[in-house]
Amino acid sequence: MMKRRKKATAIATILVVGILLASAVGLTSAHFTMLFPGKHMDVTPEDYIAKEVGETKTIWILWGHPYEHILFDCPEELDVSVMDPDGVVTALTPTEITVEGVRAYEVSFTVEKLGDYVVSARLNASEEHGLIDYTKAVIHCGEEAWEGWDAEVGQETEVIPFTRPYGLEEGFVFTGKALYNGNALSDADVEVEKYHTKALGDKIVGEAEDMFPYDPPMMFTRVTKTDSAGEFAYTLDEPGIWFVGATKEIEGGLARRGVFIVPVLEAFPAKPEVEAPPGLEELKSRVKSLEDKVAALKTPGGEGTPGFGAIAALAGLLIVVYLVKRRKR
Repeated sequence: MMKRRKKATAIATILVVGILLASAVGLTSAHFTMLFPGKHMDVTPEDYIAKEVGETKTIWILWGHPYEHILFDCPEELDVSVMDPDGVVTALTPTEITVEGVRAYEVSFTVEKLGDYVVSARLNASEEHGLIDYTKAVIHCGEEAWEGWDAEVGQETEVIPFTRPYGLEEGFVFTGKALYNGNALSDADVEVEKYHTKALGDKIVGEAEDMFPYDPPMMFTRVTKTDSAGEFAYTLDEPGIWFVGATKEIEGGLARRGVFIVPVLEAFPAKPEVEAPPGLEELKSRVKSLEDKVAALKTPGGEGTPGFGAIAALAGLLIVVYLVKRRKR
């Protein structure tokens, strides 16, 4: 009897551990290190642009679910650096701050030359999520100073963009290559997730849960894979801030993920508003007048087939409607 109880206890323990591990895997895939310039949470693609040399950029570093806008205390083991357009790397010192009630960090640096600055962060989330996260974001400065955006900074797992990560419109395809220790990371999952503000995140998650109760997260985190050369492509179909992360799974060890943050603009140029053709309002008024006349016309007895006047008015109405439609084309 005692042996049976011990065996049952052992089985229950294994099941609980398995459930916890499965939960951890699911949570890991939804967590990202967020690098947000501008010292606010309503971040836009323009925040990743330095308007002039000498500008100081402050980056907030947060940990959580971008799509749902769910934040958690940022792990304390954090290393941050910035590479300038000439390839010079400077370590940055994170300062602890509080954002929306959770622990976050911020770093600052001064844009001293034209070109692209690559901010990179290494965040160790091993205790809760069995993951070490390597994240990069580009700060661009200067007209046609397109130098440095594709730099390799030497992260253990790293995404190298093939597509320049600024000046992108919604619907553009983002392409890149995932590396692990400098070599192609083949057949790896690439998670793609868009950031939402709190209000929009709550709304859109609720809609997903209503429409897709069998698997709402399939709408939160999109997934593609790298090919044998570590390369991948994905269409970023909405404006906003996108996270693209490739993961190296390590049997018996911590997963390593490389993430690239991609700001996406609205479609350019914006579609012009369609102007009403000249005289349209006058034609609408005439149509309404004729409709009223037709409704008032009746045969002498008040019922039955309309008289000649009604038929003539109806013909006139049809002609005007035809003209209106012709002008709309």
